[in-house]
Amino acid sequence: MNSPYPRDTSRFQSRVLWITLAGILLILLNHFLPRLEAWFAPTDSAPRTVTARGDLAADEKATIELFEKAKDSVVFITTRSQVRDFWTRNVFTVPRGTGSGFIWDDAGHVITNYHVIEGASEAIVRLSDGRDYQAALVGASPAHDIAVLRIGVGFKRPPPVPLGTSNDLRVGQKVFAIGNPFGLDWTLTSGIVSALDRSLGGSDGTSSSRSVEHLIQTDAAINPGNSGGPLLDSAGRLIGINTAIYSPSGASAGIGFAVPVDTVARVVPQLIAKGKYIRPVLGIQIDEGLNERLIRSLGTKGVYILKVSSGSAAETAGLKGAQLTRDGRVIPGDIITAINGKPVESVGRYLSRIDDFKVGETVTLTIKRGEQQMEIQATLQPES
Repeated sequence: MNSPYPRDTSRFQSRVLWITLAGILLILLNHFLPRLEAWFAPTDSAPRTVTARGDLAADEKATIELFEKAKDSVVFITTRSQVRDFWTRNVFTVPRGTGSGFIWDDAGHVITNYHVIEGASEAIVRLSDGRDYQAALVGASPAHDIAVLRIGVGFKRPPPVPLGTSNDLRVGQKVFAIGNPFGLDWTLTSGIVSALDRSLGGSDGTSSSRSVEHLIQTDAAINPGNSGGPLLDSAGRLIGINTAIYSPSGASAGIGFAVPVDTVARVVPQLIAKGKYIRPVLGIQIDEGLNERLIRSLGTKGVYILKVSSGSAAETAGLKGAQLTRDGRVIPGDIITAINGKPVESVGRYLSRIDDFKVGETVTLTIKRGEQQMEIQATLQPES
């Protein structure tokens, strides 16, 4: 049916076309107008006024001063190892790794982690002023992950790091780490002591199969290359050696570990004087795997003495080892449950407790003998 109102088709199509063109023009203007304004904007505008920063905060000043005082005492260590070409049989050296260290005394001794130099044939120590020195290995204690190097600094000797203590550290205390993470030399990171008296097995960052005890835990960023560098307190004193991180990715995850300075101060003088650390011992035979099985079987936590060595400090003190009866039964010997009142729940903790003392010192052992608990005095002897 025809509409009584005829349509003007051409006029309608024209309006649609103009509306479309207007829309396209608006889109183009929105897109290009800012650029046109930039092109025609004056280029001789006055520079902006710099806002004065003002004085540094007190904690910023303290941190800057700490870093500037400690920087020269921290060194960058690069190691190389010897390899033999399979075809030519020629021996040559190749880069092995990098780490950190710090000046210990005026004689040129440098402290670092044992795992930093383990397996290396040579080590180069770089000072903060760019001087490089070939280092000689003085001594090492894999059980503590500590090594001592020596460099011949003839002039402008860097100052030693001031020595602090670790037995009075508190969780929450501020700490500062200086080192060379990922080869980025003389890097400062900060954090707090997040835990104390941690233990770390050899597979978690140290080369020793024996666990390293009494470690300081910190959330200061510690990455590969920080190993061997100093951990400082807010007074700039040495409180530990950065030694390992706990991280599935291999980078800092907020949990790092440091060997406490009290351990360093006890071990390093022996390494310098004798080239090795002589541990104090009782003269008893123990076994970590068997000890764990005995704890599960008998339910008493401690260190099970398997055998007492003849002529040892343990024999003099009257300690008793396990006995084998004629019918093949094993009668457990004494179980050491504490040393000077501090509990020992495992072989690793026992070794660390004994290591807190010197050869010739007398300790009080809390032992369980059958159903009886008693205390026995024993004088520590040198490890043979």
